[in-house]
Amino acid sequence: MVPKKIVACACAMGAAALAWGQQEQYTQDARKVVGQLQSALAGVLLERIKTSGPEAAIGVCKDIAPAKASELSRATGWRVSRVSLKVRNPLLGMPDGWEAARLAEFDQRAAAGENPATLEQSEIVQEGGQRYFRYVKALPVQPLCTNCHGENVAAAVKAKLSAEYPHDQATGYREGMVRGAVSIKRPL
Repeated sequence: MVPKKIVACACAMGAAALAWGQQEQYTQDARKVVGQLQSALAGVLLERIKTSGPEAAIGVCKDIAPAKASELSRATGWRVSRVSLKVRNPLLGMPDGWEAARLAEFDQRAAAGENPATLEQSEIVQEGGQRYFRYVKALPVQPLCTNCHGENVAAAVKAKLSAEYPHDQATGYREGMVRGAVSIKRPL
């Protein structure tokens, strides 16, 4: 007869391995969704800037990015969003407590020399009696981003940002900083 403690320990280890395997699969799934969002936006953003200048990029981030995130949310049944500690649109980009903690960690890790393009975090959490898979992928500031998010934003861009986002806090970034993250919250 196998002692109960050994059976309980084996069961717990098996459950932990299963949870880890699920978390790894969920992380792979989340990476694909983030990739879809980023690739959908990158092409449009580059084209708008090329044809109409940086002011035209504001519409991509204001209208197309939330629409694509919403489309991916409906397709997956997950909440897909872009969040930041310095939000441009408080209605869409305000992080919850879990996201804010991860963003702060990303800022510290990037400041310590880690490549912001590699920063991500996934976790299975319990919130309000419900289990969720949580994932965030850092959005590093690229040279292109500094047109609207940088320390020295052109006057025409500033004017359009002021008109579109009266509560904008999302400027003052330098290349290589973490501007925010794509966040996924998946009910389990």
